[in-house]
Amino acid sequence: MPVHNITKVRVLFADTDAMGVVYHTNYIRWFEFGRNEFMRQIGVSYTEVAKLGLNLPLIKVSCNYLKFAMYDQLLTIETRFDYIKRASIRFNSRIWDENGENLIAEGYTIHACTNNEGRIRRIPKLLLDLTDKYNISKGE
Repeated sequence: MPVHNITKVRVLFADTDAMGVVYHTNYIRWFEFGRNEFMRQIGVSYTEVAKLGLNLPLIKVSCNYLKFAMYDQLLTIETRFDYIKRASIRFNSRIWDENGENLIAEGYTIHACTNNEGRIRRIPKLLLDLTDKYNISKGE
């Protein structure tokens, strides 16, 4: 059973440039917002991972900007797992208009698993167990 999260966000004036168009880095911020809500939804918050002495720093991000969003527009962030490997996780994100008719942006983020000293570590069992539960690729 594949799983995904749907999160809504309204574009603030501070998210836009002088023309009222969303500034490009905000899409990456919204990827993070969706990712955090997704992790909570599946029962493994970033706080739980941190309690294990582990972190999931961003090591790669890609975003394709397909249409622009504007001030006060309600957007839908869709977040899914792509894969969980031995020491990394990839999330796919899409940002839609309010009605889900127009894809605004899509991309992905890849996160390494590290300890508090920044050394690469294996993904913890509580995340690896999700591969079977939610039919997530092990990306091997």
